[in-house]
Amino acid sequence: MGATSDIDWDNPIDPKPGWTLDHVKLYVGSGGTEGQFWNNTQTLLLTTVGRKSGKPVRTPLIYGEDDGRYLIVASKGGDPADPLWYRNLSEHPEVRVQVGPRVVQGIARTASAEERAAFWPLMVKHWPSYDEYQTKTSREIPIVVIDPVA
Repeated sequence: MGATSDIDWDNPIDPKPGWTLDHVKLYVGSGGTEGQFWNNTQTLLLTTVGRKSGKPVRTPLIYGEDDGRYLIVASKGGDPADPLWYRNLSEHPEVRVQVGPRVVQGIARTASAEERAAFWPLMVKHWPSYDEYQTKTSREIPIVVIDPVA
């Protein structure tokens, strides 16, 4: 697998057919003018590097913001396993995010316990079901912090 500088960020693998693919197509096709706001919350497009394939993979996710950083929740609806995108960025922390029309590279990391305690209520305001998802699983659902890089 090559260095992340070899990644073709402009040609990611999109979700399988279904509502998430439709969401990505709307978001990308409109240049970010549509799709950012969905079901009374806000979404971004996260592109991670596949752990096995080494190829970029794009996923729409709900996000929050804190001091110029983006926050996302690795809930997978309360599934016992972490979502694949989280497993990808745990191995390759360099990511790309599209927030509306803005596209930036970033470095992702799992929030510390102290940060998670502060960010969880903020993220539940964006998507109240996160509290329900946490009750469905024994794993502590991680919050990811993405710091944009120049």
